[in-house]
Amino acid sequence: QVQLVETGGGLVQAGGSLRLSCAASGIYVGFDPMNWYRQAPGKQRELVAAITSGGSTNYADSVKGRFTISRDNVRNTVYLQMNNLKPEDTAVYYCNSYTPVRGASWGQGTQVTVSS
Repeated sequence: QVQLVETGGGLVQAGGSLRLSCAASGIYVGFDPMNWYRQAPGKQRELVAAITSGGSTNYADSVKGRFTISRDNVRNTVYLQMNNLKPEDTAVYYCNSYTPVRGASWGQGTQVTVSS
């Protein structure tokens, strides 16, 4: 019954910013761990940001200092603020939740394209 819907992707020039949103239903983002992944053409899907139920955050080294994951418990929405975007950030970005009992849930993805 979990549903995750990503929005906010688009085309930007290098150095620009985007904010991705993940609207959740069937889970409570203030209780469940939430993650952002991305997958570029020809590459494996990689974890870029995570937030735990306690509010702790983790980031891939490649995005640390540029990306920020956050949540709005009232809106039941997770965000990924992306600043100083680089061409290598170009990918489809996916919202994800995972627990050992429930397994993984994925959104449909949103395309982010960064031009040189």
